[in-house]
Order: sequence, then C-alpha cells, then structure tokens
Amino acid sequence: MGMDAAGSLLFVSPMEMGKLLAERLRALRLVKGWTRKTLAKRAGISSASLKRFENFGKASLELVLKIAHALDRLDELDKIFRSSVPQSLAELEQRAAQPARQRGRI
Repeated sequence: MGMDAAGSLLFVSPMEMGKLLAERLRALRLVKGWTRKTLAKRAGISSASLKRFENFGKASLELVLKIAHALDRLDELDKIFRSSVPQSLAELEQRAAQPARQRGRI
C-alpha cells in the first residue's frame, strides 16, 4: 500500500482499506476522549462489534454508517460511488447522448 503525491491510496485491497478505516476511527475516537463503550453506546452498536472493527477492520456497512454518524462524519461517505466528473466538453456531450443503462450487459 502506498500513497500518491495528492495523498490518495494506491493498490489497496479491501482488507487493507478496512484496517485503515479502523485505524482512523480509533484515532477519531481517542481525539474525542471516548472509550469504546461510549462510542458503541452513541452509535447504537455493541462494544464487541466496535472492538472487532478496530482490531481487524471487519464490519458491516450498517455498522460503519452508525459509527460515522456517531462521529459526525456521515457526510464524508456521500462521495462514495458517485459518477466521475466529465473532463471535457466532448465527454459531457458523449454522456448526454448515451441513454442511462437500467441493467448491466455482462
């Protein structure tokens, strides 16, 4: 795992991303001075689930969303899975000319 000049992650596996998010979560929790029990209670999750996420980076999407909400970071997840911004007028016109797909074809 590495980072480019802009600080973006390169070649990160899902497992590595889970661990990285867990490290960030733990750091945010500690900056707030919260124990695991405090964050778990505020997020409406079990302390065991929070501990598993912090230690192994494994959690359900629902659990991550609840934790993000408790830490006032839910808005940061709004950027996930958004369409990329067209880089040129030609690309914008090409996208506008193509009908939006309702299903995949492969």
